[in-house]
Amino acid sequence: MTKRLYICKLWSAMFLLAGTAVVSASERMTLEVKAVRRALPSVGNIHTEKAATPTNHVFNSEKARKINGMGTGIIIDDRGYMVTNYHVIADVDTIRVDIEDENRMKSSYIAKRVVFDREHDLAIIKIDGSPSKPFKVMPCGTSSDLMLSERVIAIGNAFGYDGTVTLGIISYLGRDVEANETVSYKNLIQTDAAINPGNSGGPLINMDGEVIGINVAIRANSQKIGFAIPIDDARKVIAKLMSIESLDRNSHGLVTKDVKSGSDRKLIVDGFQSNSPAALAGFRAGDIITKAGSVDVVDAVDLERALLHRRVGESVEITILRNDKLEKMSLGLAQYTGGRAQLSGDVQVTSRANNDESDRFWSQLGLRMVNLPASEQKSHLSNTKYRGGMRILEVKADSPAAANGIRKGDVLVGLDKWETISVDNITWIMNHLSGQTVSADSPHQVKFYVVRAQETQWGFLPLTQTAQQPVPRTASLGN
Repeated sequence: MTKRLYICKLWSAMFLLAGTAVVSASERMTLEVKAVRRALPSVGNIHTEKAATPTNHVFNSEKARKINGMGTGIIIDDRGYMVTNYHVIADVDTIRVDIEDENRMKSSYIAKRVVFDREHDLAIIKIDGSPSKPFKVMPCGTSSDLMLSERVIAIGNAFGYDGTVTLGIISYLGRDVEANETVSYKNLIQTDAAINPGNSGGPLINMDGEVIGINVAIRANSQKIGFAIPIDDARKVIAKLMSIESLDRNSHGLVTKDVKSGSDRKLIVDGFQSNSPAALAGFRAGDIITKAGSVDVVDAVDLERALLHRRVGESVEITILRNDKLEKMSLGLAQYTGGRAQLSGDVQVTSRANNDESDRFWSQLGLRMVNLPASEQKSHLSNTKYRGGMRILEVKADSPAAANGIRKGDVLVGLDKWETISVDNITWIMNHLSGQTVSADSPHQVKFYVVRAQETQWGFLPLTQTAQQPVPRTASLGN
């Protein structure tokens, strides 16, 4: 009896061991393993070198020393463009990037610094590979739906140990951090995944292997407190750094906005610059750009890199979603002739909110207008009492405005007894006056005020009846 019981126990133990072996073999391929395998080929391990600055340039007889640095980068374009932290590559003489492929085979490249944003601590560098073997772009997630305690993985060149992987959770969202007396960060992701010197610029990924943050800082003399820039914030900066205006001195004229809310991620046309390729192509505010050339578009970074290094005049097929239908458009590129100063005030933008009203002003008054930038108010209005106005961009031939002496370049400062600082002001005035007895046969005459060469001039415009809409009231001119 005792012997039989012993044999049964022995067979049971062997069965359990065999079952355990089978289960453990299947469970080794965890979400973490899959996530790292997906992301790792897009991670660059950065090694930098710069000359030490001698304390005494005249009498120092020591041989020049080299200071080695380390960091991490993320491939954002298959031609070898990478994003990293500015502080990783600031003031260095050489940048070497090591990348491991899916088979853990390492390749080394010499990188060049392309452009940077010191304020947001981000920079673009580039490595050159073989055209026949494009680099693997890091899968991009979103930071719009991150959750406290969500598992995340940091990958980077920790203390110079290439491709180090650490696991943790999201400890806090929206953390503001002062790194030192001159550097501070806003809205960071805090994680307890081990982040060490050398991780800077590398990815913080989710369990799908998508980058959701760029590791940027650690808390000195602490454990399990590290920080990352949310990827949605970083991508807005990257889009400006990768813009074709910045890198190619070309222009498309589109004004877009990223919309990211969980799985809902899209790039929406918010407007376009006057007389730009986008205006000529027929884009409308509200169009959703889904593809540019062969690049699937989720945000402005995708659009800019799809248009990067194309020739002036070259047409690119753009796929848009308009009224729930996919349409294809041809977008050409023009040479960018503006400058930074002009971007702040001289580029005319037609926004989605103003599209309908702009058409209305053109059809009823014969005017195309834009808000007078604050930077120009002094030169145009310094000798007047006006707080602002609308600069006239174009006057339609044979229109009421043309017939009554309004010229391109004038600043419209008032209609009737109200100021005209914004589109909303003019809309409210026109709607308000339409409540009076007005018809096409008997138009109401509204007094207008324009400033030309710092002198106020006035006249009358016929105003036909329009549908009344609730728009915020303007301030009175006091005339």
